[in-house]
Amino acid sequence: MADRPIIFSAPMVQALLAGRKSQTRRVLKPQPNDRNTGGAALTDQGWAWLNGWDGSIIGRASVPYAPGDRLWVREAWRVEHRFNTHSPIPHDSAVQYPADDPLSVWDSRLRPSTQLPRWSSRLTYIVTDVRVQRLQEISEADAVAEGCDAVLALTIKRPNGAHPGNPRECYCDLWNSLHGPGAWDANPWVAALTFTVQRGNIDQLPGVAG
Repeated sequence: MADRPIIFSAPMVQALLAGRKSQTRRVLKPQPNDRNTGGAALTDQGWAWLNGWDGSIIGRASVPYAPGDRLWVREAWRVEHRFNTHSPIPHDSAVQYPADDPLSVWDSRLRPSTQLPRWSSRLTYIVTDVRVQRLQEISEADAVAEGCDAVLALTIKRPNGAHPGNPRECYCDLWNSLHGPGAWDANPWVAALTFTVQRGNIDQLPGVAG
């Protein structure tokens, strides 16, 4: 079991808080050699890449997640004006999260999710399942579990002004918005994580001490 941070955009934090998101996908690095790789399998030594012709193991996959891992969420945040010029103090700094209500946050500088310290994280994932697959292998049900339901689809517009017509289309548009044009078409290998959400700081949750 490992503790590690994980970054989420405001719409995804909103989906987490609303109970609409129980999966996430993260690009694996490094990617395998597509000319030889036909799939992935979980072995006694961890995830492995398989030969596309005979199913033999041709290499080890670097998958930094496993069931039981605790992932503390990093998101955009603000603190009081008095901390604008120096670092906030743990447990002495009120924190606001723009994902809650962008129109009502303090008029202090917005801090990026990459700078959110562990002590001010308010959401924790407990990983329950890990799969290695191609991005485009996502099913309609998995796309919904990623938060791509009718609520999110209404916030996305395509160049022609239309909204995504189904959860997979919604997830395709979401992925491209996060990773850049053409990212969906690249179809990378990803770690597909299923998790339960714990509302609270990772170091203050009962029953899940590290």
